[in-house]
Amino acid sequence: MLITVDPSSAQSLADQVAASVRAALANGTAAPGDRLPSARNVATALGINLHTVLRGYQQLRDEGLVELRRGRAAVITGTADQFRLRLAAAAEEFARAALHTGASEEEALVAARKALLAMRA
Repeated sequence: MLITVDPSSAQSLADQVAASVRAALANGTAAPGDRLPSARNVATALGINLHTVLRGYQQLRDEGLVELRRGRAAVITGTADQFRLRLAAAAEEFARAALHTGASEEEALVAARKALLAMRA
């Protein structure tokens, strides 16, 4: 399924719904013009509240990634910036790894800066 959630995650379910769609855009699984599954179908399949899915979809709408129309499917817009989405997905993965290792925010930022400098050298 395009959208997945982890109930044990500290991230809200609505944020996870939005992040799943962003990740699908970043990795090419979803593309502009694609229709997202109905919020009702996602809620039923994942066993979460319909309004939680709608909040996730609204986040995507607010970011300009999805067009929502009442009673019609959510459609991925043509303005989805693939580079920005890939960068955001990579940054999110890095942040998750940093938190998992117990690194402080400052330690994570220092590590990211060092990695960027090493790549430029």
